[in-house]
Amino acid sequence: MTSFLSVRDLVVHFPTIDGVVKATEGLSYDLERGKTLGIVGESGSGKSVSSAAILGLHRGTNAKVSGEILLEDVDLLTLSDEEMRLRRGRDVAMIFQDPLSAMHPYYTIGNQIAEAYRVHNDVSRKAAKARAVEMLDRVGIPQPDRRVNDYPHQFSGGMRQRAMIAMGLINDPGLLIADEPTTALDVTVQAQILDLLQDLQREFNSAIIIITHDLGVVAEMADDVLVMYAGRAVEFGPCKEILTHPEMPYTWGLLSSVPDVKGDTDARLIPIKGNPPSLLNLPPGCAFEPRCTHSDKVPGNLCRTEVPDLLPGNRGGVHTKRCHLANSDTIYQREILPEIAPELVEDPS
Repeated sequence: MTSFLSVRDLVVHFPTIDGVVKATEGLSYDLERGKTLGIVGESGSGKSVSSAAILGLHRGTNAKVSGEILLEDVDLLTLSDEEMRLRRGRDVAMIFQDPLSAMHPYYTIGNQIAEAYRVHNDVSRKAAKARAVEMLDRVGIPQPDRRVNDYPHQFSGGMRQRAMIAMGLINDPGLLIADEPTTALDVTVQAQILDLLQDLQREFNSAIIIITHDLGVVAEMADDVLVMYAGRAVEFGPCKEILTHPEMPYTWGLLSSVPDVKGDTDARLIPIKGNPPSLLNLPPGCAFEPRCTHSDKVPGNLCRTEVPDLLPGNRGGVHTKRCHLANSDTIYQREILPEIAPELVEDPS
Protein backbone atom coordinates (compact mmCIF):
# COMPACT_ATOMS: atom_id res chain seq x y z
CA MET A 1 0.00 0.00 0.00
CA THR A 2 1.32 3.43 -0.96
CA SER A 3 1.82 5.89 1.91
CA PHE A 4 -0.23 9.10 1.96
CA LEU A 5 3.00 11.09 2.50
CA SER A 6 6.37 9.70 1.52
CA VAL A 7 9.53 11.77 2.03
CA ARG A 8 12.56 10.34 0.27
CA ASP A 9 16.17 11.48 0.69
CA LEU A 10 15.16 15.09 1.43
CA VAL A 11 18.08 17.52 1.41
CA VAL A 12 17.78 21.20 2.37
CA HIS A 13 20.95 23.29 2.17
CA PHE A 14 21.38 27.03 2.67
CA PRO A 15 24.44 28.55 0.96
CA THR A 16 25.96 31.36 3.04
CA ILE A 17 29.13 33.45 2.85
CA ASP A 18 30.59 31.19 5.56
CA GLY A 19 29.73 27.95 3.78
CA VAL A 20 26.76 25.64 3.24
CA VAL A 21 24.36 25.13 6.14
CA LYS A 22 23.26 21.49 5.87
CA ALA A 23 19.89 21.91 7.60
CA THR A 24 18.45 18.59 6.44
CA GLU A 25 20.50 15.73 5.04
CA GLY A 26 18.96 12.63 3.44
CA LEU A 27 15.71 12.55 5.44
CA SER A 28 13.21 9.77 4.63
CA TYR A 29 9.95 8.67 6.28
CA ASP A 30 6.37 7.61 5.49
CA LEU A 31 3.06 8.66 6.99
CA GLU A 32 -0.37 7.09 6.55
CA ARG A 33 -3.65 8.98 6.51
CA GLY A 34 -5.26 9.14 9.96
CA LYS A 35 -1.89 8.62 11.69
CA THR A 36 0.35 11.01 13.64
CA LEU A 37 4.12 11.32 13.29
CA GLY A 38 6.00 13.04 16.12
CA ILE A 39 9.28 14.71 15.13
CA VAL A 40 11.54 15.48 18.10
CA GLY A 41 15.00 16.89 18.61
CA GLU A 42 16.86 19.93 19.85
CA SER A 43 16.58 23.36 18.23
CA GLY A 44 18.50 23.37 14.96
CA SER A 45 18.08 19.64 14.32
CA GLY A 46 16.09 20.23 11.10
CA LYS A 47 12.54 19.57 12.30
CA SER A 48 10.87 22.77 11.14
CA VAL A 49 13.08 23.18 8.05
CA SER A 50 12.12 19.76 6.71
CA SER A 51 8.42 20.37 7.36
CA ALA A 52 8.54 23.80 5.74
CA ALA A 53 9.90 22.06 2.63
CA ILE A 54 6.67 20.04 2.43
CA LEU A 55 4.68 23.27 2.16
CA GLY A 56 7.11 24.72 -0.37
CA LEU A 57 8.04 27.56 1.97
CA HIS A 58 11.67 27.53 0.83
CA ARG A 59 10.67 28.59 -2.68
CA GLY A 60 11.90 32.08 -3.49
CA THR A 61 14.81 31.74 -1.05
CA ASN A 62 18.40 30.68 -1.67
CA ALA A 63 17.69 27.21 -0.24
CA LYS A 64 18.79 24.21 -2.29
CA VAL A 65 16.13 21.51 -1.92
CA SER A 66 16.35 18.03 -3.46
CA GLY A 67 14.86 14.58 -2.99
CA GLU A 68 11.19 13.63 -3.21
CA ILE A 69 8.12 14.69 -1.23
CA LEU A 70 5.30 12.47 -2.48
CA LEU A 71 1.81 13.46 -1.36
CA GLU A 72 -0.61 10.88 -2.76
CA ASP A 73 2.08 9.95 -5.32
CA VAL A 74 2.53 13.57 -6.51
CA ASP A 75 6.04 14.94 -5.99
CA LEU A 76 5.52 18.39 -4.47
CA LEU A 77 9.07 19.43 -5.37
CA THR A 78 8.27 19.15 -9.09
CA LEU A 79 5.18 21.39 -8.98
CA SER A 80 5.23 24.95 -10.27
CA ASP A 81 4.85 27.81 -7.79
CA GLU A 82 1.21 28.26 -8.82
CA GLU A 83 0.43 24.54 -8.49
CA MET A 84 2.05 24.51 -5.06
CA ARG A 85 0.09 27.59 -4.00
CA LEU A 86 -3.16 25.82 -4.89
CA ARG A 87 -2.20 22.78 -2.79
CA ARG A 88 -0.93 24.79 0.19
CA GLY A 89 -3.84 25.19 2.59
CA ARG A 90 -6.07 22.77 0.66
CA ASP A 91 -4.06 19.53 0.68
CA VAL A 92 -1.47 20.40 3.31
CA ALA A 93 -1.70 23.06 6.01
CA MET A 94 0.43 24.21 8.93
CA ILE A 95 -0.20 25.39 12.48
CA PHE A 96 2.68 27.73 13.29
CA GLN A 97 4.50 27.90 16.60
CA ASP A 98 3.52 31.46 17.56
CA PRO A 99 0.00 32.36 16.39
CA LEU A 100 0.34 35.97 17.52
CA SER A 101 3.17 36.58 15.05
CA ALA A 102 1.71 34.26 12.39
CA MET A 103 -1.58 36.18 12.28
CA HIS A 104 -1.87 39.71 10.86
CA PRO A 105 -2.59 42.19 13.68
CA TYR A 106 -4.61 44.55 11.44
CA TYR A 107 -7.22 42.02 10.30
CA THR A 108 -9.88 40.28 12.34
CA ILE A 109 -9.65 36.59 13.14
CA GLY A 110 -12.71 35.98 10.95
CA ASN A 111 -11.25 37.81 7.96
CA GLN A 112 -8.06 35.77 8.10
CA ILE A 113 -9.84 32.43 8.41
CA ALA A 114 -12.34 33.37 5.69
CA GLU A 115 -9.49 34.43 3.37
CA ALA A 116 -7.89 30.99 3.76
CA TYR A 117 -11.22 29.49 2.69
CA ARG A 118 -11.90 31.81 -0.26
CA VAL A 119 -8.46 31.15 -1.76
CA HIS A 120 -9.58 27.60 -2.53
CA ASN A 121 -13.35 27.98 -2.82
CA ASP A 122 -15.40 30.24 -5.11
CA VAL A 123 -17.80 31.58 -2.48
CA SER A 124 -19.05 34.97 -1.33
CA ARG A 125 -17.57 36.85 1.62
CA LYS A 126 -20.76 36.15 3.57
CA ALA A 127 -20.51 32.41 2.98
CA ALA A 128 -16.80 32.42 3.87
CA LYS A 129 -17.50 34.26 7.11
CA ALA A 130 -20.24 31.77 7.98
CA ARG A 131 -17.74 28.97 7.39
CA ALA A 132 -15.23 30.77 9.66
CA VAL A 133 -17.85 30.99 12.42
CA GLU A 134 -18.58 27.28 11.97
CA MET A 135 -14.90 26.38 12.32
CA LEU A 136 -14.39 28.61 15.36
CA ASP A 137 -17.33 26.86 16.98
CA ARG A 138 -15.88 23.47 16.07
CA VAL A 139 -12.55 24.24 17.74
CA GLY A 140 -14.29 25.38 20.92
CA ILE A 141 -14.26 29.19 20.73
CA PRO A 142 -17.19 30.49 22.83
CA GLN A 143 -19.65 32.84 21.12
CA PRO A 144 -18.01 32.34 17.72
CA ASP A 145 -20.50 34.58 15.89
CA ARG A 146 -19.25 37.49 18.02
CA ARG A 147 -15.59 36.54 18.49
CA VAL A 148 -15.16 36.15 14.73
CA ASN A 149 -14.92 39.96 14.59
CA ASP A 150 -12.15 40.19 17.21
CA TYR A 151 -8.49 40.86 16.44
CA PRO A 152 -5.67 38.45 17.38
CA HIS A 153 -4.58 40.52 20.40
CA GLN A 154 -8.10 40.15 21.85
CA PHE A 155 -7.73 36.36 22.04
CA SER A 156 -5.86 34.52 24.78
CA GLY A 157 -2.89 32.32 23.82
CA GLY A 158 -4.99 29.15 23.87
CA MET A 159 -7.78 30.77 21.85
CA ARG A 160 -5.30 32.06 19.25
CA GLN A 161 -3.94 28.54 18.90
CA ARG A 162 -7.49 27.24 18.41
CA ALA A 163 -8.07 29.92 15.77
CA MET A 164 -4.87 28.78 13.99
CA ILE A 165 -6.17 25.21 14.05
CA ALA A 166 -9.48 26.42 12.60
CA MET A 167 -7.59 28.21 9.82
CA GLY A 168 -5.49 25.14 9.11
CA LEU A 169 -8.47 22.78 8.93
CA ILE A 170 -11.00 25.02 7.16
CA ASN A 171 -10.28 23.37 3.79
CA ASP A 172 -10.19 19.82 5.19
CA PRO A 173 -6.52 19.20 4.30
CA GLY A 174 -5.27 15.64 4.21
CA LEU A 175 -2.03 16.61 5.96
CA LEU A 176 -1.70 18.97 8.93
CA ILE A 177 1.71 20.04 10.24
CA ALA A 178 1.69 21.36 13.81
CA ASP A 179 4.92 23.15 14.74
CA GLU A 180 5.21 23.27 18.54
CA PRO A 181 1.43 23.76 18.91
CA THR A 182 1.50 23.87 22.73
CA THR A 183 4.54 26.12 23.28
CA ALA A 184 4.00 28.84 25.94
CA LEU A 185 0.58 27.44 26.91
CA ASP A 186 -0.21 26.33 30.44
CA VAL A 187 -0.64 22.60 31.01
CA THR A 188 -4.44 22.59 31.10
CA VAL A 189 -4.65 24.49 27.80
CA GLN A 190 -1.98 22.19 26.32
CA ALA A 191 -4.14 19.18 27.16
CA GLN A 192 -7.20 20.85 25.59
CA ILE A 193 -5.29 21.64 22.37
CA LEU A 194 -3.97 18.07 22.08
CA ASP A 195 -7.43 16.62 22.72
CA LEU A 196 -8.83 18.98 20.08
CA LEU A 197 -6.27 17.88 17.49
CA GLN A 198 -7.05 14.23 18.16
CA ASP A 199 -10.80 14.82 17.92
CA LEU A 200 -10.46 16.73 14.65
CA GLN A 201 -8.09 14.08 13.27
CA ARG A 202 -10.73 11.43 13.86
CA GLU A 203 -13.34 13.66 12.20
CA PHE A 204 -11.31 14.62 9.13
CA ASN A 205 -9.05 11.50 8.97
CA SER A 206 -6.07 13.83 8.56
CA ALA A 207 -2.45 12.79 8.73
CA ILE A 208 -0.63 14.91 11.33
CA ILE A 209 3.04 15.77 11.75
CA ILE A 210 3.62 17.23 15.21
CA ILE A 211 6.96 18.95 15.79
CA THR A 212 7.87 19.28 19.44
CA HIS A 213 10.54 19.25 22.13
CA ASP A 214 8.04 17.79 24.59
CA LEU A 215 8.20 14.00 24.84
CA GLY A 216 4.99 14.10 26.86
CA VAL A 217 3.21 15.51 23.82
CA VAL A 218 4.74 12.74 21.71
CA ALA A 219 3.56 10.07 24.15
CA GLU A 220 0.05 11.54 24.04
CA MET A 221 -0.28 12.11 20.30
CA ALA A 222 2.12 10.15 18.12
CA ASP A 223 1.78 6.76 16.47
CA ASP A 224 5.38 6.89 15.21
CA VAL A 225 8.36 8.96 16.35
CA LEU A 226 11.20 10.40 14.27
CA VAL A 227 14.19 11.61 16.31
CA MET A 228 16.37 14.14 14.48
CA TYR A 229 19.88 15.36 15.25
CA ALA A 230 22.09 17.66 13.16
CA GLY A 231 19.77 17.48 10.15
CA ARG A 232 19.49 13.69 10.05
CA ALA A 233 17.06 11.07 11.31
CA VAL A 234 18.87 9.19 14.08
CA GLU A 235 16.01 6.95 15.25
CA PHE A 236 12.56 6.03 13.96
CA GLY A 237 9.89 3.64 15.15
CA PRO A 238 6.52 3.17 16.85
CA CYS A 239 6.00 5.61 19.71
CA LYS A 240 5.80 3.00 22.48
CA GLU A 241 8.90 1.24 21.16
CA ILE A 242 10.94 4.47 21.03
CA LEU A 243 9.90 5.54 24.54
CA THR A 244 10.46 2.16 26.20
CA HIS A 245 13.33 0.66 24.19
CA PRO A 246 15.31 3.52 22.58
CA GLU A 247 18.49 2.38 20.86
CA MET A 248 20.27 5.66 20.04
CA PRO A 249 22.29 7.39 22.82
CA TYR A 250 20.88 10.77 21.75
CA THR A 251 17.34 9.49 22.39
CA TRP A 252 18.55 8.21 25.77
CA GLY A 253 19.71 11.74 26.52
CA LEU A 254 16.36 13.25 25.59
CA LEU A 255 14.53 10.80 27.85
CA SER A 256 17.03 11.25 30.70
CA SER A 257 16.54 15.04 30.73
CA VAL A 258 12.77 14.81 31.30
CA PRO A 259 11.58 14.97 34.94
CA ASP A 260 9.31 12.16 36.13
CA VAL A 261 6.39 13.56 38.14
CA LYS A 262 5.90 10.14 39.76
CA GLY A 263 9.55 9.60 40.54
CA ASP A 264 11.87 10.57 43.37
CA THR A 265 11.73 14.33 43.94
CA ASP A 266 15.42 14.28 44.89
CA ALA A 267 16.46 12.50 41.70
CA ARG A 268 18.61 14.69 39.49
CA LEU A 269 18.06 15.19 35.79
CA ILE A 270 20.77 13.91 33.48
CA PRO A 271 21.26 16.54 30.74
CA ILE A 272 23.08 15.91 27.48
CA LYS A 273 26.50 17.48 27.89
CA GLY A 274 27.88 19.84 25.27
CA ASN A 275 26.16 21.54 22.35
CA PRO A 276 24.89 20.40 18.93
CA PRO A 277 27.48 20.68 16.15
CA SER A 278 27.56 23.56 13.70
CA LEU A 279 25.60 22.67 10.56
CA LEU A 280 28.34 24.51 8.64
CA ASN A 281 31.00 22.07 9.81
CA LEU A 282 29.63 18.67 10.79
CA PRO A 283 31.96 16.03 12.27
CA PRO A 284 33.28 13.49 9.75
CA GLY A 285 31.72 10.55 11.60
CA CYS A 286 28.64 10.35 13.80
CA ALA A 287 27.43 13.90 14.49
CA PHE A 288 26.58 12.96 18.09
CA GLU A 289 29.98 11.40 18.85
CA PRO A 290 31.51 14.53 20.52
CA ARG A 291 28.68 14.44 23.12
CA CYS A 292 28.23 10.67 23.36
CA THR A 293 29.38 8.90 26.52
CA HIS A 294 29.10 5.45 24.95
CA SER A 295 31.34 5.75 21.87
CA ASP A 296 34.14 3.99 23.79
CA LYS A 297 32.05 0.81 23.52
CA VAL A 298 32.50 0.83 19.72
CA PRO A 299 35.73 -0.78 18.43
CA GLY A 300 38.31 1.46 16.80
CA ASN A 301 37.55 5.01 15.68
CA LEU A 302 34.37 4.08 13.79
CA CYS A 303 32.21 6.73 15.51
CA ARG A 304 34.69 9.48 14.64
CA THR A 305 35.37 8.48 11.05
CA GLU A 306 32.21 6.94 9.56
CA VAL A 307 28.64 8.24 9.48
CA PRO A 308 26.41 5.35 10.60
CA ASP A 309 23.55 4.27 8.36
CA LEU A 310 19.93 4.22 9.51
CA LEU A 311 19.53 0.48 9.99
CA PRO A 312 17.12 -1.88 11.82
CA GLY A 313 17.67 -1.89 15.58
CA ASN A 314 18.44 -4.85 17.81
CA ARG A 315 14.76 -5.65 18.37
CA GLY A 316 13.92 -5.75 14.66
CA GLY A 317 10.63 -4.60 13.15
CA VAL A 318 10.35 -1.08 11.74
CA HIS A 319 12.48 0.36 14.56
CA THR A 320 15.62 1.86 13.00
CA LYS A 321 18.64 3.64 14.50
CA ARG A 322 21.67 5.54 13.21
CA CYS A 323 24.35 4.23 15.55
CA HIS A 324 27.43 1.99 15.48
CA LEU A 325 26.72 0.74 19.01
CA ALA A 326 25.90 -2.97 19.19
CA ASN A 327 23.39 -4.35 21.71
CA SER A 328 22.21 -0.80 22.43
CA ASP A 329 18.85 -1.93 23.83
CA THR A 330 20.61 -4.12 26.40
CA ILE A 331 22.90 -1.23 27.37
CA TYR A 332 19.87 1.04 27.81
CA GLN A 333 18.01 -1.46 30.01
CA ARG A 334 21.08 -2.18 32.18
CA GLU A 335 22.79 1.21 32.44
CA ILE A 336 20.42 4.07 31.58
CA LEU A 337 16.97 2.98 32.72
CA PRO A 338 18.00 2.18 36.33
CA GLU A 339 19.17 5.80 36.67
CA ILE A 340 16.20 7.61 35.14
CA ALA A 341 13.28 5.24 35.93
CA PRO A 342 14.25 2.34 38.19
CA GLU A 343 10.59 1.36 38.59
CA LEU A 344 10.52 0.46 34.87
CA VAL A 345 13.52 -1.87 34.94
CA GLU A 346 12.48 -5.27 33.66
CA ASP A 347 12.86 -8.08 36.17
CA PRO A 348 15.14 -10.72 34.58
CA SER A 349 13.30 -13.44 36.50
